[in-house]
Amino acid sequence: MRKENFRNIAIIAHVDHGKTTLVDAMLKQSGTFKAHQEVEDRVMDSMDLEKERGITITAKNTAVNYKGVKINIMDTPGHADFGGEVERSLNLVDGALLLVDSSEGPLPQTRFVLKKALERDFPIILVINKIDRADARITEVLDEVYDLFIDLDANDEQIDFPVLYTNAKEGIAHKELESKSDDLEPLFDTILSRIEGPIADDKKVPQFLVTNLDYDHYVGQIAIGRLNNGVLQMNSSYAVCGEKGITHHQKFSALYTFKGLKKVPVDLLEAGDIIALAGIDNISIGDTISSNENPDPLPRIEVDEPTVSMLFYINNSPFAGKEGKYLTTRHISERLQKEILSNVSLQVHNTDRTDVFEVRGRGELQMAILIETMRREGYEFMVSKPQVITFEKNGKKMEPMEKVFLDIPEDKVGVITEKLSARKGKMTNLQNHGSGRVNLEFAIPSRGLIGFRSQFMTDTQGAGIMNKLFDGHEQWFGPIPQRNTGALVSDRNGKVTTYACIGMVDRGEMFINVGTDVYDGMIIGERNRTEDLNVNITREKKLTNMRASGSDNTVTLRPPKQLSLDQSLEFIAEDELVEVTPLSIRLRKMELDQSRRASLRKKEKYS
Repeated sequence: MRKENFRNIAIIAHVDHGKTTLVDAMLKQSGTFKAHQEVEDRVMDSMDLEKERGITITAKNTAVNYKGVKINIMDTPGHADFGGEVERSLNLVDGALLLVDSSEGPLPQTRFVLKKALERDFPIILVINKIDRADARITEVLDEVYDLFIDLDANDEQIDFPVLYTNAKEGIAHKELESKSDDLEPLFDTILSRIEGPIADDKKVPQFLVTNLDYDHYVGQIAIGRLNNGVLQMNSSYAVCGEKGITHHQKFSALYTFKGLKKVPVDLLEAGDIIALAGIDNISIGDTISSNENPDPLPRIEVDEPTVSMLFYINNSPFAGKEGKYLTTRHISERLQKEILSNVSLQVHNTDRTDVFEVRGRGELQMAILIETMRREGYEFMVSKPQVITFEKNGKKMEPMEKVFLDIPEDKVGVITEKLSARKGKMTNLQNHGSGRVNLEFAIPSRGLIGFRSQFMTDTQGAGIMNKLFDGHEQWFGPIPQRNTGALVSDRNGKVTTYACIGMVDRGEMFINVGTDVYDGMIIGERNRTEDLNVNITREKKLTNMRASGSDNTVTLRPPKQLSLDQSLEFIAEDELVEVTPLSIRLRKMELDQSRRASLRKKEKYS
């Protein structure tokens, strides 16, 4: 039976097309917030990293009431690296709002999230956003969306989607471009009419699939998901159907329904609603809570396999333990295990070393977010260069592929094509709209893009836009050149001196400031040649009767190039690590001893 008092929807879109802004407006106009209550922009992006980067990282749910109907809304990430979050979110809903920028049109992640929604046979409502843009091309964008639906093999019913035109920032929606509206009422009405209530029955055996996990200092771990059938109530016993078996006689310490951004405690929950509950120990994403006497588990959540792996090392540098609170094997292991409880697209594997863990995920960005989150929590560790995950098929080595979509100035086409071709990229499409900018599409092995983004931004002088999308697996393409420069490596411990930096001006570009503490084997800059160079960066000027201490004061040093975490991960070679602490990001050689590094290079050369 249909529960007409509920609507469960997801908002899907490419990065920065306005999902979170639209949810903000829906919350404000539904009376979720009190009159005159100050509400910050992008209220759904609660993580500091989400606000800093301007992207949604974790899927979040909220709820509004409209004409007596509770509308549960999932705000999903738009970046493919967080595809696991998107896939989990779609398990909760019955339809989707597809948000598309009126100027940019459908982009790579639009294709990714729409494909996932169409596979579930969801009804789609198209929302063309930012109609106030000066460069809006609404008719062309609508045609491009139709082409995308056809390309993704949508059926006739799915292609017959309603279209709304919105300015999410102002909280306005129109069913027709010429119509007059000063609020989102047309959008709310379309949701009620085109997306049906969930099929759910209060009288059936309870079936609650855990789709997300949260934590509260008062009640502990909170499981979030959709109650597909049955009712859940306090003071009753239930069974938890986990991956390893069924645990009976489980009781809740709290039950919640969602209202706006808040979890409201209740004694009973009905089928069809998106809910939360607390009190069940060691519950995991994919578990089903069902009847204690007659449990009926739902299929576990399945997500796409990871494509990238990194090694997480316990920090063993000379500076280990100076800046972080958590740095032991136990600390790092427990934190990574905690992460995979709430992030189904990540995997953690033990290695043959007790102080090294392999973490697998969807992309460099997802890894960088995890690393940055951990360092902000006080963790100290080291990470290796990202590597792609390969496998054997019919005796052939297979590797992941990407589709790369580039929007670049016309005069940069030559240099970018040359760089991607060297990384085994093959151009599949080129469009020149005569506006001075060109759209390029390449098929390229995933490892060809590792370390490319920073180079791309340099080559396009910051004017290029790059998006990528996973595109299956193909046979191994052979060696791909990565960094074509060496590293400047400190050959001793000490503080960086001005005198020593002056001597490095013609050798390459520095990464650290004068006065910085360094250690033997720490990377202090990028050399302008292919080989590494060990340097004494702590050398001080010898004073004599003929040379005064202040004679070099007129020399002006170039400011160092201070690498961000993302840039550091892109820069390092296979024999290098990034040392991450709450206060610092350092680059270093995997092997700190110079003589051992030289010996290893000789072995590689003659092997």
